[in-house]
Amino acid sequence: MVTENQGNVRIGSCIIYEDHRFLVVDKPANLLVHPTCPGGPNTLWDELRKFLAYEIVNGGQISFVNRLDRETSGLVLVAKSTESARALSRLISQHRIRKIYIAIVFGWPESDAFVVNQPLLRQGTVRPSKIWLKQTVHSDGYPALTEFRVLRRVSRGGKPFALVAAEPRNGRTHQIRVHLAHAGHPIVGDKIYGPDENCYLDFIASDWSLELEARLLLPRQALHASALSFKFDGADYSFTAPMPRDLEDWLALTKTGRSVACARNLE
Repeated sequence: MVTENQGNVRIGSCIIYEDHRFLVVDKPANLLVHPTCPGGPNTLWDELRKFLAYEIVNGGQISFVNRLDRETSGLVLVAKSTESARALSRLISQHRIRKIYIAIVFGWPESDAFVVNQPLLRQGTVRPSKIWLKQTVHSDGYPALTEFRVLRRVSRGGKPFALVAAEPRNGRTHQIRVHLAHAGHPIVGDKIYGPDENCYLDFIASDWSLELEARLLLPRQALHASALSFKFDGADYSFTAPMPRDLEDWLALTKTGRSVACARNLE
């Protein structure tokens, strides 16, 4: 059974920076960012409404500048006023907020550094798709470029895996996940872009199972938003979030191959 954060989350302990304009939170995996329907599971927005209750009563607001998939953990930038939301959203649209992710992928990429520059669109617009939101590489899609660096090569059960850093230059839906799958190295635990999209359909139908565990190896996609940096109001800001425990524990059970990176790769 996959544990979802539907109950109370101690979001205060996840906030790594806060001032009167914005805050940065290290979102746990399996926590939705925003409600999708009335009466749905607990979300980051719900928790921040409680945490920022005083500010909201006095005219403040919650505006997510970047968003993460439910299963993705890591840094989320949240504006606390209309003015800050407008200014930070402008930085995002101008590609002036640098975002770095780390992911555990199947296989060993041929090169220690590589780029995937492939346009993306929703798969259902060009061919039948069992999953409405699934994206695909297509020449008619929107421009999307992601830079990748191999941080570590490992093996588990005789099979190769790699820890990679990803820096998307655009903000397309599922961009990193689709680009890694297109490169032949899908993310461990990815139910849509991993070994078989039917993993996602099976998960929706019957939840986590031993069969899914054998195919996906992790109950959630091994993707973590590890770093954010930008210049705002004349000051430079840089934030990092350590690898979460579930990904650390999974890597601890692997054998290390050739290491090709050091701490500055995530700076």
